[in-house]
Amino acid sequence: MHVFVYLALLMPLPAACCARLLAERLPPKPATWLLTGSAVVLAGATGVALAALTATVLGQIHALADLGHWSARTLRRDDPDARWIAILACVLFVLFLTGLVFAAVRRIRSFAHAVRLARRLPVTDGVAVRDDNAPRVYALPGFPGRIVVSTGMLDALDAREWEVVRAHEKAHLTGRHQLFVLIAQCAAAANPVLRPLATAVGYTVERWADEHAARETGDRGLVARTIGKAALLAAGHRRAHPMALGVGPAKPAKLGPVPRRVVALLAGQPRVHSPLLLAGFTLLGVAAVSAVMVCWDLNALFNVAQAAYQ
Repeated sequence: MHVFVYLALLMPLPAACCARLLAERLPPKPATWLLTGSAVVLAGATGVALAALTATVLGQIHALADLGHWSARTLRRDDPDARWIAILACVLFVLFLTGLVFAAVRRIRSFAHAVRLARRLPVTDGVAVRDDNAPRVYALPGFPGRIVVSTGMLDALDAREWEVVRAHEKAHLTGRHQLFVLIAQCAAAANPVLRPLATAVGYTVERWADEHAARETGDRGLVARTIGKAALLAAGHRRAHPMALGVGPAKPAKLGPVPRRVVALLAGQPRVHSPLLLAGFTLLGVAAVSAVMVCWDLNALFNVAQAAYQ
């Protein structure tokens, strides 16, 4: 079992190293799906591996062994991992569950609050205008969601630039981009090694919206200029809600991804990079198979222990 356990635990490392490359080289929509799915599968594999190691050490407690009708002595004899590794896995599994639960509760509450807020906002054609001199624009998730823009941002943009920004924010809503971000962040909270994947998902959903705006307007140069302009206008102003997605960063220190998005827009329509896709799915396959084999071997281990119970 230990080979598959360690494979499941180690697979997040190459995924984290490749996350930015996948985000840059793949078209944004498949990149978002692949990165989010990878975060879920890898976090799940980590949880399965840690749970299996925890089960082996807990199963050696005589009170639990008698309750489950298996032999603690046989389990201890056949356990392939050192005791200190299993104990460490217990601690990590508790941290895994704690991080996942707290992140999920916090993010789901935030998402639900954003949905309620979007429902209450007065809108015209899906857009809510707020009287605010600070240049802000963002998308609030909901059923339907809302595009929220300040008067300061509207005053700073001309008609064509506003169409770009509106198309960008509309893409966030129709693509349910907040859900991709939420899922990836929860996976990263459970396993911090996956944080680069969550960061990459935050980037690819913005690129996804950029490409949608480029198709809607038919002018990639205009979209690139508008994205840069809106980002500079929004720099230094915090977003109104944690689940909001917008064209501009919250702080000047986070301007890094914006030049990459501008360069990507000016480089032309992105193409599918088949070797990268193959590598990504291969990594996921190894992680998934490892998790399944861990469950299989754990079941076999306990079956032997149950057969030896007297």
